[in-house]
Amino acid sequence: MSSQPAVIDLLDLSPDFVRDPYPVYARLRRRGPVHHVRTPDGRDMWLVVGHDSCRTAFTDPRLSRDWRGSGDLRQIINTGQDQPGLAHMLMSDPPDHTRLRRLVAREFTTRRIEALAPRIQQVTDELLDAMAAHEDRRADLVDAFAFPLPMTVMCELLGVPELDRDAFGAWSNEMVARTSPEAEAAAYEEMPRYLVALIEAKRAAPGDDLLSGLIHAVDEGGDRLSPDELIGMSLLLLIAGHETTVHMIGNGMRALFAHPDQLADLRADLGLLDGAIEEMLRYDGPVETCTERLALEDVEMGGVVIPAGSAVLIALADADRDPSRFREPDRFDIRRDARGHIAFGHGLHHCLGAPLARMEGRIALRSLLGRFPGLTGDTGATTLDWLPGMLIRGVRKLPVRW
Repeated sequence: MSSQPAVIDLLDLSPDFVRDPYPVYARLRRRGPVHHVRTPDGRDMWLVVGHDSCRTAFTDPRLSRDWRGSGDLRQIINTGQDQPGLAHMLMSDPPDHTRLRRLVAREFTTRRIEALAPRIQQVTDELLDAMAAHEDRRADLVDAFAFPLPMTVMCELLGVPELDRDAFGAWSNEMVARTSPEAEAAAYEEMPRYLVALIEAKRAAPGDDLLSGLIHAVDEGGDRLSPDELIGMSLLLLIAGHETTVHMIGNGMRALFAHPDQLADLRADLGLLDGAIEEMLRYDGPVETCTERLALEDVEMGGVVIPAGSAVLIALADADRDPSRFREPDRFDIRRDARGHIAFGHGLHHCLGAPLARMEGRIALRSLLGRFPGLTGDTGATTLDWLPGMLIRGVRKLPVRW
């Protein structure tokens, strides 16, 4: 028989939730797969935990991403329904999602991604050269390396001029971990406005970049992206392609610093790197919960009814720490078979850029560990500044020394 649970304040369960949410998720998972929660920023959401339940929720058509057509965007984002920056595949359901993903996949190909490897290596080497020039042998790994690497790669992939990258970084940060509703609203106004001008410039003088390709991409039936869809897809690719890689690198290095035996093993045998990256993604991935789903109707899961119109979060972070799927899930082990993790999502919204993120991670970590064999965390008495919200998991700064 279904029941309606009381709202659980996540900060009441643990004031330390933002820094370490895993014990809270595990406690909730032991009670059941679905919970009505209050998030650290004060919003009421329905939270799905557990590996099997999360995979099921990802594929349930009653849990929609079509907020623009079926819901009220202001439940989740401080912007209006007509926001062109949200006209992308992550904010749509089939058949619209199928159509948009097909058009983007025509240009965002394996061949295009693989061709980026030499440039990713070049950018990596240049950033590490700049780090090595620090006379005090200290740096903020996020600012010096993890942030500029994927930002440079995504901007060059799309053909965004170099002078605009600082602005993109600021907009991106507000969209994934807002500092205030007002700053979030401003980012959603300013970034699409910039993209309109960029798209017009690319239309007039196309290059060999991905954005030029998307502007002119036409499928067999003559379909192409609309003006709003070009804005939305550009915004999605820039933000999703940047934020996840920043914090995949940052979280992965934090895990290695916290487990010096594992770091020593990886330094001694970089053949373990591919498996280590998958374990980093499983153990402390960059995406804590999915972008909010909308319950199109009453949805019963595990004896609990999620009411129609509710916002639903799927806890990827908990799915990948579920002992029913991963033995000793709270143990970080770079030799573990971490296949089956859902750090990049699951189902039709599985991250299109996952192969690029993995390639960036391989190049970045191999080069970083090779260049600085004595690299270690340098937090000392410094308290790490965690990103707010429950979407992207990571820290704003990661002090290191070598």
